[in-house]
Amino acid sequence: MWIAPKLALMNQTPVENWVDRLTADEEQRGIALSELRVQLILRLHRAFVSNPNVNEAFIEDAVQDSLVAIMDSLDQFQGRSQFTTWASTIAVRIVLAELRRRRWQDVSLEQLLEQNAVWRGSQDGTQTELQKTELVAELHRVIAEKLTDKQRMVLQAELQGMPQEEIGRRLGSNRNAIYKLTHDARKRVRAGMIEAGYSAEDLAIVVGVSR
Repeated sequence: MWIAPKLALMNQTPVENWVDRLTADEEQRGIALSELRVQLILRLHRAFVSNPNVNEAFIEDAVQDSLVAIMDSLDQFQGRSQFTTWASTIAVRIVLAELRRRRWQDVSLEQLLEQNAVWRGSQDGTQTELQKTELVAELHRVIAEKLTDKQRMVLQAELQGMPQEEIGRRLGSNRNAIYKLTHDARKRVRAGMIEAGYSAEDLAIVVGVSR
């Protein structure tokens, strides 16, 4: 029988038993939220002290969003780590997501579509530069001919690093729909490249296509 979560909670002092306090009456919950807010601010400061894009206001906003997410996810805490560690993980994830969003906020999907994707070559030295050039040229032909405009846009954005959540937000769609779009796009590109005479090993130098 699995008892580790129970033991972890039993070993906590009352002040550390966050779940009970956060689900108690309004007064106790308010006190616990205030204490947790301070903990998260300190931990985010330590985690992002060297990031010039993270200031006091940014952290305050992130902590507010984190507290909401933590309260919504209390039933997922299993006691396998300290509650503050679990809560801090959520807060850090929220900060990173916001930093990614801000990085792309002034970049449109149309701008990305106008650029060529950054295809990274393999480092194994098995292909000559000419072979790689020919492969990439064929790859762009396949993308132009085999993908829909939406598939090209989404695949291009993902290959250049835009998070799927941000792509979905721009298109008014959800992450599952964007995942399916990029998955189908990769399948079409892979099939087109194999049809053109390239092998799976050749495609290994192309990001996202060999999968």
